[in-house]
Amino acid sequence: MQGLVKTLMFLGLAAGALAACTPPKDIEPEPNVLPANYRQEIIDTLIKVVDDPTNIKDAFVTDPMLTVAPGGRDPRYIVCVKYNPRFNRQYAGSRERIATFFNGHLNQLVETGLEQCAKAAYKPFPELEKVCLAKKCD
Repeated sequence: MQGLVKTLMFLGLAAGALAACTPPKDIEPEPNVLPANYRQEIIDTLIKVVDDPTNIKDAFVTDPMLTVAPGGRDPRYIVCVKYNPRFNRQYAGSRERIATFFNGHLNQLVETGLEQCAKAAYKPFPELEKVCLAKKCD
């Protein structure tokens, strides 16, 4: 009988220890983590949506800023991007997009009206102008 009691106590302690190590399943990710690799994530997304991503000029980007994105309710990190892409071998004129981040990663990259990034402090974005999709680039 004493062996049975010890075994039951051991099993109870083991079950309690395992339960303490199992992370809860309902943990929500932190939405407002400062995006560390935002420039590369923007480039990786733009090369999929721009007709000719290898000939972009006049590229500019802002630092991430915590604000309520257009159409949103909650504050999120956003980045404004401005660039002049080529379409059918001609430059199409300046385009502007807002990149919205969730949990430190690009969640959405949408075209924006001029007023939404009008007061943004743009900085040169040479990495976007140097996109090369070939195996060997300068």
